[in-house]
Amino acid sequence: MANREQRRTTRRKRKERSAERRREIAARREAMATRTEERNRAAREALEPLREGERPTVVTAGAVVSALIALSVVVGYAAGTEVTVFSSEGVAQGEDRPPLAQVLAPVILLGAMAWGMWRARYWAVLGFQVVLVFALVTASLGLVQATQWTQAIGNLVLIGAAGTMFYFMVKALARIQMPERDPRE
Repeated sequence: MANREQRRTTRRKRKERSAERRREIAARREAMATRTEERNRAAREALEPLREGERPTVVTAGAVVSALIALSVVVGYAAGTEVTVFSSEGVAQGEDRPPLAQVLAPVILLGAMAWGMWRARYWAVLGFQVVLVFALVTASLGLVQATQWTQAIGNLVLIGAAGTMFYFMVKALARIQMPERDPRE
């Protein structure tokens, strides 16, 4: 009988310790959430909203890059550039002009992003950041399989340029979405 009572006492103490531990963890999480929200509030207050017609420099650069890529696709198609055609098994079948739909899709997408970034629209900057992420992933994979030093250098340059542009667009994105402050503040 004494052994059963001892096990009950041990179980009860363990439950009390675990409940106490859960309260400690909850209190730490609450304190950490409070500190994080305080830092976020300070960061938001440090941002200056965009003035009417203002556009961050990195967003302007992104609009120009997006427009130049769209323009280069149109010029390449008009010049009769041929691309390698692959079968469904991945075997190269020769060179041919790409279908018009494969040319229009990126031109329309990048053209819309260029227009939106020129007007400092949140959706356009966010969409361009997605394109930058795809470029970063593609260049990283290209770096892994590079067989010549020129390929490696080209991929490193692309990673550096896209990563830098992505980094600076984060703050620009915060300023674009920032609501106007009341003059009373």
